[in-house]
Amino acid sequence: MAERGGRKLPRRWVFSAVTVSLAGVATAAFGATRVRDGDGVGSSPGPSPASPIATTPAVDRIKEARTRIEAYVEKYDGHLAVAALDRQGTATLTVGTERFETASIVKVNILAALLLRQTPPGKALSSETRRLAEAMIVSSDNDAAVALWRKIDGSRGLTAANRALGLRETKPNDQWGMTTTTAADQLRLLTALTSSKGPLTLQDRTFVMGLMKKVIPEQRWGVTAAKAPGTRSVYVKNGWDTADVDGGRWLVNSIGRIAEDRHDWLIAVLSDYHVSQEAGVRVVEKAAAYVLKETRAAVADDGPAQG
Repeated sequence: MAERGGRKLPRRWVFSAVTVSLAGVATAAFGATRVRDGDGVGSSPGPSPASPIATTPAVDRIKEARTRIEAYVEKYDGHLAVAALDRQGTATLTVGTERFETASIVKVNILAALLLRQTPPGKALSSETRRLAEAMIVSSDNDAAVALWRKIDGSRGLTAANRALGLRETKPNDQWGMTTTTAADQLRLLTALTSSKGPLTLQDRTFVMGLMKKVIPEQRWGVTAAKAPGTRSVYVKNGWDTADVDGGRWLVNSIGRIAEDRHDWLIAVLSDYHVSQEAGVRVVEKAAAYVLKETRAAVADDGPAQG
């Protein structure tokens, strides 16, 4: 858990499905027809009038799924936000624009900032710094996070790194666990950590993903609950803490990646105002599973994925 204090930002809740973009990495808005690599520019040809499609078109299925997800999130009255993106397609969705305190999910951001400071880019970290990075991500060690926070020059260094990473809605705090962020920005961070078009080298991206894949068993909850049978790999980082301004209630966040045969999901679930950590974990896991269940169903008949 991270040290906390201070006051939360005023609550603001808007439901929307938005295009998520990152430093030149653009994805089509959730609700658009999926376009495959190599299909060229523009939409795919429509069906012949003589051969109508009997099932609901994909664009309608996606719109319907989005509506159900918005209704699901709305039940939590601003205490839940979700975002998901399929790296092997163009399905992407964000529901909820409120900022949440990060707690320990910011440790992934800290590590990305640390790697961006390496000269030349991709230069290997020292053995001691690698040890601290592994402890910070794999077991969520706070002492390691404090040491690396100092190495990146704290909130000033995180702010500079986030400009390169394409994060627009994350506000660093001198108490790192009280940094605030949105689900959309966490999706941008995950995109930067997995895309060849982002600012990190392949070596650095592999390093971060490798640590998120090794998170200790007792911390492998959260978005991992959304994995489907046949999932190849799961990567995760969670954050949890109590909030004095919320009467000691819990905030619980989870970000990660789920690689499947036909999809490569990036997913973020942020939440707060839970009566206990366990209650927060249940909410996050149910939300993650529901979002991917709906999006998988919406694109199920959309042909084989590529990339």
